[in-house]
Amino acid sequence: MTSNSTSPQTATLLAGVPSDNKAVYHRIRFSAHDPAVWVRFHDGKTALIIRDVELQRARKAVRVDEVSVPADWTPAGGLSGDREIATAQAAAEFLRCRDIKRVISDRSLPFIFAAEMKRAGIECECDPDLGVRDRRSKDAQEVAFLQKAQSVTEAAIQMACELIARANADKDGVLRDPRDAASPLTSERVKAAIDIFLAERGFSSDGHIVAGGPASADCHFDGAGPLRTAQPVIIDVFPCDRSSGYYGDCTRCVVHGDIPDEVARMHATVIAAKNAGIAATRAGVTGEEVHNATARVITDAGYNLGFPPENAPAGYCSMPHGTGHGLGLSLKEPPLLDRLGPELIVGDAVTVEPGLYALGIGGIRIEDLVIVRKNMCENLNRLPEGLTWR
Repeated sequence: MTSNSTSPQTATLLAGVPSDNKAVYHRIRFSAHDPAVWVRFHDGKTALIIRDVELQRARKAVRVDEVSVPADWTPAGGLSGDREIATAQAAAEFLRCRDIKRVISDRSLPFIFAAEMKRAGIECECDPDLGVRDRRSKDAQEVAFLQKAQSVTEAAIQMACELIARANADKDGVLRDPRDAASPLTSERVKAAIDIFLAERGFSSDGHIVAGGPASADCHFDGAGPLRTAQPVIIDVFPCDRSSGYYGDCTRCVVHGDIPDEVARMHATVIAAKNAGIAATRAGVTGEEVHNATARVITDAGYNLGFPPENAPAGYCSMPHGTGHGLGLSLKEPPLLDRLGPELIVGDAVTVEPGLYALGIGGIRIEDLVIVRKNMCENLNRLPEGLTWR
C-alpha cells in the first residue's frame, strides 16, 4: 500500500491533536492542543485545517500552501459543538469539495475522522508505514534536539548517582539522605530530586526508575522504599524537553559501598554487551542482528535470555528484554533492536540498553543513545559507566 498516489481523486491525510499525536506534529512542526488536519494532494500541494485561535500563528509557522479553519468547511447539517467531531466533519467536507474520493492515512488517525469520511462517501485506507520512515530518519536539527535532551538526562543521572554514592549507611545498611540525615534515602526521594533537577531545566517526565536491591530484578520496577549499601541501584531517566518535544533516555547503575563480586561480573558483561551492540549498529543492519550481537555476549558469559522460569532458584540471572528502541518525539518508537527488528536506516536514533537481572540480587542495565550512520553509529552519551560515583 502506498501513500504516493498520482490520482487526482486521492489525497494523503494526517489528523489529530498535534500536542498528543506526534505523527501530526512531526509533519507540521507546530504544536496545538486542539485537532488539526494536514492534507497532501496528488500534485504535491498541501493544506492545513486548524482551530481559529491558532490560524495566524499557523499561517506564519507551518509550511503549507493553504490554511483554513473548520468553520470554512461547514457541511449542510452544520458543525458539532465538539471540536474533534467538528474538525472531522470539516475535513470530510473539505475533501468532498475538492472531489476527493479516496484518502490514505496513517496508523494514528482517530476513528472519528474515518467515520466522517465514510459518511461523506470518501474511502479511507490505512498505510501503516506512512510517516514512519520520515520520523525515523532524524535530520540535523532533530539530532541537536536529542543531543540537548540526552545531555540534561545524563546530568540528572549523575546527580542521582552521586547523591546515593555519597550517602552514609546506618548500622542496618540503610542509606541516610545526605540532605537530611534524620531521613532514609529512598527511591521516592531520589526520584523527587530528579524531578526538581529536570523541571529547573525545562524538562518533564512521566516518571523515572530508581530501583535498588533484589526488587530491581524486575526490569521495569520503578523502585520504592529505602536504598541500601552494597546493593545495585538502576537509575533510568527518560524526560521530554518541553522546548523541542524530544526525549532523552539513559540508564546507569550505582552501588553504595562494597560491590559484590556477582554484581561486578554482571556489570562487566552488560558493558561488553552494550559495546558489541553499538559496534554492530549501522545502516543496512537489522535490529535483530544488533540484538543478536548483544545476546551473544550475554550467553557467552553463561547468563540466560528470557524471563526466569517458574520456581527459578535465587541467583538465576537473565536478560528478558530486547536491546533497544527508537527515540524521538516519543519515548518509544520504531525501530526495535530486538527479534524481528527491521533494517536500520541513516538517521535512526536508537537506544542500546542490555541488562542482566538476578533473582535475590537485583539488576544492572546500562543504556546509551546512538544515531545510525552509513558505516557506524554516533554515540550521544558521555556519562561514565562505572558503579562507583563518589
